[in-house]
Amino acid sequence: MALVAAKEMLEKAREGHYAVGQFNINNLEWTKAILLTAQELQAPVILGVSEGAGKYMGGYKTIVGMTSGLIEELKITVPVALHLDHGSYEGALKCIDAGFLSVMFDGSHLPFDENVAKTTELVALCHAKGISIEAEVGSIGGEEDGVVGMGEVADPKECKKIADLGIDFLAAGIGNIHGKYPENWKGLNFEVLDTIHEITGAMPLVLHGGSGIPDAMIAKAITLGVSKINVNTECQLAFAAATRKYIEAGKDLEAKGFDPRKLLRPGFEAIQGVVREKINLFGSANKA
Repeated sequence: MALVAAKEMLEKAREGHYAVGQFNINNLEWTKAILLTAQELQAPVILGVSEGAGKYMGGYKTIVGMTSGLIEELKITVPVALHLDHGSYEGALKCIDAGFLSVMFDGSHLPFDENVAKTTELVALCHAKGISIEAEVGSIGGEEDGVVGMGEVADPKECKKIADLGIDFLAAGIGNIHGKYPENWKGLNFEVLDTIHEITGAMPLVLHGGSGIPDAMIAKAITLGVSKINVNTECQLAFAAATRKYIEAGKDLEAKGFDPRKLLRPGFEAIQGVVREKINLFGSANKA
């Protein structure tokens, strides 16, 4: 199956009261691990690409080529969307040009009028090409490619204005944070999420910073219209821990244990474990 836009899978998720996982990719291992696990669980999946990861992997055309090739060679039949995560205006244009069918424009750090103007322009461009688009109101906490947000809570009125521009799904800050959650984190603001859910109608909502949010909060967020949950840090931590264990055990010094295919295998399997756990938690298994 070729790459698809994310719009349809998220509308189905919203109607079916489950969420599709967006798992950020960093290299071939990441992409292959996520695709194989989604196929095993028969779950639709979104591969997120930050601008930093895009640069690291050699550009967006490289990523489209790699992902399309893996889908074909591994005989992946579940719906797969390749999605720009926290994209700038210029980044979104580059991804559209490279063959992405889903992009996020993050204008949350811009003056609101500028966020509206740029989002409006990108909605027209994306929809003319059958590409789905996500926009953001209220910065998500933590750091994402140099943009630092303190876990802001979005203004529901601004969310409504952005949703009405014709975007396909909306990321709204509700106290969520990228990276590890601090000890004193107050949790998600469900009151604001409920209001956003009410006033944006049938719009699928996106929960960024899905790593480390307690399961009960995830389940509640899904009941309030969250249809896409982004996971990145947990996969990175699991990969790093498994790789460290392999090296500290001296496995890389045994026979051909230094071979990258052997060296990266424990990390690869650790990513699969996280993805499997999240797909089951989000309720998207067997929804392909």
